[in-house]
Amino acid sequence: MSKDGNSAEDFLNLIKNSRRGKFKVYIGMSAGVGKTYRMLQEAHALLENGIDVKIGYIETHNRKETHALLDGLPIIPRRKLFYRGKELEELDVQAVLNLRPEVVIVDELAHTNIEGSKNEKRWQDVMEILDSGINVISAVNIQHIESLNEEVKNITDIEVKERVPDSMLSQADEVVNIDLTAEELINRLKAGKIYDQTKINSALNNFFRSESILQLRELALKEVASQVTRKVESEVTIHKAIKKERFLACISSNEKTAKNVIRKTARLANYYNSQWYLLYVQIPRESSDKIALDKQRHLINNFKLATELGAEIIKVDNPNVAHTIMEQCEERKITTVCIGKPHLNLWKIILATDTFNTLLNKLSQENIDLVILS
Repeated sequence: MSKDGNSAEDFLNLIKNSRRGKFKVYIGMSAGVGKTYRMLQEAHALLENGIDVKIGYIETHNRKETHALLDGLPIIPRRKLFYRGKELEELDVQAVLNLRPEVVIVDELAHTNIEGSKNEKRWQDVMEILDSGINVISAVNIQHIESLNEEVKNITDIEVKERVPDSMLSQADEVVNIDLTAEELINRLKAGKIYDQTKINSALNNFFRSESILQLRELALKEVASQVTRKVESEVTIHKAIKKERFLACISSNEKTAKNVIRKTARLANYYNSQWYLLYVQIPRESSDKIALDKQRHLINNFKLATELGAEIIKVDNPNVAHTIMEQCEERKITTVCIGKPHLNLWKIILATDTFNTLLNKLSQENIDLVILS
């Protein structure tokens, strides 16, 4: 594309971005830190300053102080649906679009909508609202961020099913961390300010263990810090010549290793506000007529996960993996290649085969970093 073509495309993106609503997200290390409370406080402040703000969806969990803050705030009625014999309520996206408030508050960004809803996830509802030019304030807990799923599972021994892609957060204009010390949070829990009395002991022995909270708190602080870094790099240093990072994640049909490589590369790319690619080199023994069905299914799921996390998928049929990686690096101007830790001892592989050695030498010659992810 010519230089003029690029500038026309840039200008079109500027117009689209200026029409889009502003997006603010409150992040917390867990339930009970006060995200919903802070959103409602902000709604009152906006209302007092003459801003047309409405509550699209809020979840107070019957917490007395939080529920009291709903008084005086205009609420958009929820959409009622019958599902498996029960009447349930969802955010009414169409009502929000019809009423067009300046700002709408939408809680629980990671929520999965009831079957039959227009969008599968609430974050997709929020995208639709933002695209229509309405500003959104929302909230999410750190354990719901897609690329942190494995880390959270290791910390808490719980696999979080409802997740938000990192690309959603990277589009936020403001990310605010609602921070408490582990001691403050546990005191809130014991005082019955998070869950009712019947759930407190179970919570203290599971998700709300002091060491888990400390690690989740660290994740939340790091996440917000990386979002601030991204903002500084994209806005403050916009006129400086910066080397543009481009990441290439290389996966095999090994599902466990692949998921890890995908999530960790996505976090790196998000931190550097960079483009990233997922490369799968299909060697002859993994051709579609030879590969096991379960491996095929895992590959498709991994491609889907990578796409949700902002990757462009590259699938190449070639018996020479190292050569294919280098070709892609050259074609896409890759700065960093990410691979999973080999199953065998790395040095054994280097000594036993020339393939890995060739790759290392070529990457070194081209000044491309190689990251081996544990």
